[in-house]
Amino acid sequence: MRESVPQSRKKMGSTEDLGYPQDILQYSSGFLVSKVMFTACELGVFDLLLESGEPLSTDVIAARLGTSTTGMERLLDACVGLKLLAVELTQEGALYRNTDISNIYLTKSSPKSQYHIMMYYSNTVYLCWHYLADAVREGRNQYERAFHISSEDPFGAMYRSEEEMLKFMAGQNSVWSVCGRDVLVAFDLSPFKQVCDLGGDFFNDSLPEAELYILSKILHDWDDDKCRQLLAKVYKACKPGGGVLLVESLLNEDKSGPLETQLYSMNMLVQTEGKERTAAEYSKLLKTAGFGEIQVKRTGKLYDAVLGRK
Repeated sequence: MRESVPQSRKKMGSTEDLGYPQDILQYSSGFLVSKVMFTACELGVFDLLLESGEPLSTDVIAARLGTSTTGMERLLDACVGLKLLAVELTQEGALYRNTDISNIYLTKSSPKSQYHIMMYYSNTVYLCWHYLADAVREGRNQYERAFHISSEDPFGAMYRSEEEMLKFMAGQNSVWSVCGRDVLVAFDLSPFKQVCDLGGDFFNDSLPEAELYILSKILHDWDDDKCRQLLAKVYKACKPGGGVLLVESLLNEDKSGPLETQLYSMNMLVQTEGKERTAAEYSKLLKTAGFGEIQVKRTGKLYDAVLGRK
């Protein structure tokens, strides 16, 4: 297995004076930060400020979005603290505008908008995480408690309505818009002329013959047995000399992080049957299925890449 590693991802927190637990206090309010950002997205704060083309007052924003002035002022000020908004104090009062990062990632009209994944996290993931302690006790997802839907079929729960399915897919597309290019250029894929981006009911449906199969954020949804079953099926359908490209978030071999991936693995517990894995664990799954010449590329972003050849 050959692995290339970029500069270390920035670690959350640092060594603190034990007399004041700054990291602990920040962690305890982490969900408050998320909900402030989610709520500002949901109410349309960032879209309104982008469309207005000029800074707006609390009164104007509240009136146009149909909210209370009191609540909106607190939301706007919290967004200023998070550097999602900037504020200018004038004789007429405070005027708010988007920061560049909000214009790029939090407005619906931006090509790099993360709006849809924010709404999926706010309306689906957040509710499942309320039952995290139950998920840890039981070792299974929490759709029954969160949505009163059977947890036996996690994707049946995720796709419990066409609206929910579209939200989930839009959310995945949001993340792909900022991470996709890095994994697609991680390796030279030019030798592969026939490419299959795996989706659908791949456990039951037959797979088309191809030279390269892309499994993007698929294996992390399933346990090792299901992963072995799927990879064996891909290997059988793959043309000689072809390969499989896994797009996943890789854990460090020494269990030190990255924190984002460790949190994603917790999310796999509350939502699916799977988990995040190390490069060595994915390599073992690929080798068991028959793939060799395995290469690993950590991108330094949310998605990493693993390539195996037949």
